[in-house]
Amino acid sequence: MTITEKYALLLSSLSVYRGVLQHSVPKAYHRLLCAHSADPHDFVKAWSGYFSLLCDKGAADDVCGYITRTVLFDENAFSRAAVQKKEHLLPQELLTAAACDLDAIVCAGLLSPELILSDYLYKDQLAEIAGSLPRWRPGKPVAQLADKSNRLSKTAAFYYTNGCGLFARYKAFIWRDGGILPVKHPDSITLDDLKGYERQRGLVLDNTLAFLNGLSANNCLLYGDKGTGKSSTVKAIVNRYCTQGLRIVEIPKEALHDFPLLVDRIASVPMKFIIYIDDLSFQKQDDRYASLKAVLEGGLAARPKNALIYATSNRRHLIKESFSDRDGDDMHRNDSIQESLSLSDRFGLSVNFSVPDKQRYLDIVLALARQRGLQTDTQTLLANAERWALMRGGRSPRCARQFIDAQFTHNNNTEVTENG
Repeated sequence: MTITEKYALLLSSLSVYRGVLQHSVPKAYHRLLCAHSADPHDFVKAWSGYFSLLCDKGAADDVCGYITRTVLFDENAFSRAAVQKKEHLLPQELLTAAACDLDAIVCAGLLSPELILSDYLYKDQLAEIAGSLPRWRPGKPVAQLADKSNRLSKTAAFYYTNGCGLFARYKAFIWRDGGILPVKHPDSITLDDLKGYERQRGLVLDNTLAFLNGLSANNCLLYGDKGTGKSSTVKAIVNRYCTQGLRIVEIPKEALHDFPLLVDRIASVPMKFIIYIDDLSFQKQDDRYASLKAVLEGGLAARPKNALIYATSNRRHLIKESFSDRDGDDMHRNDSIQESLSLSDRFGLSVNFSVPDKQRYLDIVLALARQRGLQTDTQTLLANAERWALMRGGRSPRCARQFIDAQFTHNNNTEVTENG
């Protein structure tokens, strides 16, 4: 038995980490190793198809590193136990199988293309084209799998710190079509990018830190004028604390009926989740209102202990009212008003992001200009910023950011023109 044939069989025998073979690169690599006795046409096809995938994934110079990284994000019986630090409760047979799987994956990933080619049964028939077959570099395994003596324990430690599966690979998700899907390119905004509203942002930040530290924390409603940074605050907090196990799942308000399904999916995951609802408001007689109200009140579909609900809205009264809602006698009018407020009152923390006055708006403009290194006369900058706001219907942090972006672009274009 050749070395190539040996590791083709070992990869075929993966049990605990069998999910690794579902990924495109390990799957194509396994197919290549299994072609060790195929006819030349099929062997070359497997070889070129595998190399093409490596190029697409940017892994041609570190095959073992790429393949072993899939191990760190694999969800299986061992990784699910390790995230809860309970791998020691697993049967010894499962632990042994997991260790053998890791050894096989690492060693197979380290095989050189020259060795695979030399082990090919009909290599003599490829003599004329062997030199033109593309080569890759085996590279080396990720740090957690580098040392065989503690490979299993270091992998378990990674799971405990970072989780496993999708929740280890990504930090932002969206609920869609009855499932949790990763957001592969989330907004990268940081807390340092946000200027003004320090008190409001501090309230949300303190609440989130209490949640991460296992202390009592509240569901949070961020309400107020458009463009004041409500959504950006939530995203920036997740970006800062994602390395501490914080994740965000956005659920569209149209899907609030699915809340029980969502919480079932994340309840056993050892990460902390912000369940995010953007632009929250309801029409009268909207049955989604009752769904969210039941969650906030602690009904049968209450949120799990590892989740908080953060919602943003442009209005404090989450149920849209009409003048007719206020008609009638005093008692019924009061009922309508109280009903419109009852949902927002069920958020333990409500934070108001109101439109900034002129001075606060200009302070935000100056702070953003300093951050971007914008070189211009201050008085001219502020006069233009005020004019910009008036032309766009009002002052807001978003308006300030758009103004600074426009100024920065204008200055760069001017420099290019002058230098040209």
